Amino acid sequence: MPSISTSVERIVMESSFLMEGLSRNLINLSELARQLQPQLESDMWRPVGQAAVVMALRRVAERLPDAANQPAAVVPRTGELTTRTELTEYTFRHSDSIGECHRQLLDRTAAMEGAFVTVTRGVNEVMVICGRSVTAVVEQVFAGERLLTRQDNLNALTMHLDPSCSRTSGLHHTLLKQLAWEKVEVVNMICTYTEMTILLEQNQTGAAFNVMSRALA
Repeated sequence: MPSISTSVERIVMESSFLMEGLSRNLINLSELARQLQPQLESDMWRPVGQAAVVMALRRVAERLPDAANQPAAVVPRTGELTTRTELTEYTFRHSDSIGECHRQLLDRTAAMEGAFVTVTRGVNEVMVICGRSVTAVVEQVFAGERLLTRQDNLNALTMHLDPSCSRTSGLHHTLLKQLAWEKVEVVNMICTYTEMTILLEQNQTGAAFNVMSRALA
C-alpha cells in the first residue's frame, strides 16, 4: 500500500496547476489537504489525518523547482494561426506492411489538389489524419491493416511559431495549460520545427481559437 507521501506526490505531479501553485507558494496547504483527504482515504482504504497531508504537501513543494525565479515562457509573436475543418483521425496497429501503405497513400494523394494528409509513425501505432476528400483513399490503402480507432468531424488549429521557439523551454506546456484552464479538450497534438497543431472536436474549436489568438496577440 502506498504511503501518504507517495500518494500526495502522485496527485500533485498529475496536475500542472497544483505543481505551479505549490512552487510559487500560491496555495493554502491546509485547505488543499482538506480537499485531498477524501481522495487519499479512498485510495489508501484508511483514515488520513489532515496534518499528515499538509506535511506531505510541504515536502513535495520543497522539491519542486522554484518557479518564482524562472522566466515565464512567452510565445514569440508571428500572428499566424490557421484552421482546417472536417478532418478524420485513424490509428492503425503497426505492422510489417504498413510502410507500403504509407507509400501508396502519398503516391495516390500527390495529385489531389488541396488534399490534406499527415502520417505519424509511433513505436506500436501509426496515425493518419486527413481531410474528407482523402478518407476513401485511406480506407482503401489501409484496408488490410488493423484499425484501432477512428474519429470523425475534427478540426485542427495550427500556430506558426518563430524558429527560436525550438529553444524556448516550457512553450508547449504554457499553451496547453491555457487550453486546459479554459476546459478545452485536445484530441491530439502534432509539432514540427515551427508549427504546433492541435486536433479538436468541432465544439471545442471556438474556445481553442480564442486561447491561441490571445497567445499571439
